This record gives sequence, C-alpha cells and structure tokens, in this order.
Amino acid sequence: MTPETFVVWLHEYGGFAIWAIVLMEYMNLPGFPAGVVMPLAGMWAFQGNIGFSRVMVITVFAGLLGSWILYFLGFFLGAPLLDKLKHKFPKQRPTIDRALSYVRANGSWGLFVGKLIPLFRTLIPIPAGVIRMNFMRYTVVSLMGVFVWNLALVGAGYFFGQTVLPALAGML
Repeated sequence: MTPETFVVWLHEYGGFAIWAIVLMEYMNLPGFPAGVVMPLAGMWAFQGNIGFSRVMVITVFAGLLGSWILYFLGFFLGAPLLDKLKHKFPKQRPTIDRALSYVRANGSWGLFVGKLIPLFRTLIPIPAGVIRMNFMRYTVVSLMGVFVWNLALVGAGYFFGQTVLPALAGML
C-alpha cells in the first residue's frame, strides 16, 4: 500500500480506515507501518478532516484490541505458539526469546518500556500471555504504552503537518 492509497482510504472510509490499519499493525500483520499511518492520520487531523482526540481514541482502541488478541493467543496457545513462530521466522528467534525473557524479568515495567520499542512492541503481548501476566495489569500497562507511542506518532503528524504538507504538495 502506498501513502496515496492510504489517503484515498481516509477520504473514503474515514476513521475506520485508520482503525483497521492500526489494528493490523498492532497484530504484527503485513501492511502499512504505524510509523507512516499514524503521522498521516495526524496530518489529516491537522487539516481539520477529523479531530485530533478522535484520531487518538481510534488508534489507541485499535492498538489495545490488537494487543489483547496477541495476549490471548499467547495465553491460550502458550509455548507451542512461540516455538511455531521461531520455526516460521528463524531470524526473529532472538527477538522472540528476548521479549519472553524481558517480560519475565521486568514484569509490568518491562511491558510498558517494551511497548515503546519498534518491532518489540508488537511482539511483547504474546510472551505476556505465555507467562500469564494478570490481564487487568496487562491492559492498564498496555494502554499506557499504546497511548504514549500513538501520541508521539499522531502528534508528530499533527504538529509537523504544517511544515510537511506543503513539502509533500511540492513533490506531487
């Protein structure tokens, strides 16, 4: 998907397009990276097409839902799921092992920090489920991490949109 396609989807489907793409990204599915989608959504808010707070609610809800799905996959499928992921994606084996060790060693604080690290943030819900972290604690800590991450990306698009939009218009 190109940025142009995303912009078309924004105009056609509005907040639902943002929600669906962010949900897929938080579930670690192939698609459009959040590092592009959320700043574009922030720029869209800057233009007045959607409210900034609405973009934040949409992206945080999508991020939390995606995190819950992966948490429950880890919770119910456990270590066999991690083994399958390591076998299917051998290059990611060290990252998966680090995520599991990191969550075991650092608990809630580790989960929060992990939610702020690219790639790690979309893998960390599975180990949290595998170790059966308390779901309410997981939800609160994930919500905080998702909010901070999304605020940084959507906020960057919103606050730098005034600078970036004219430059983009000149390139098109």
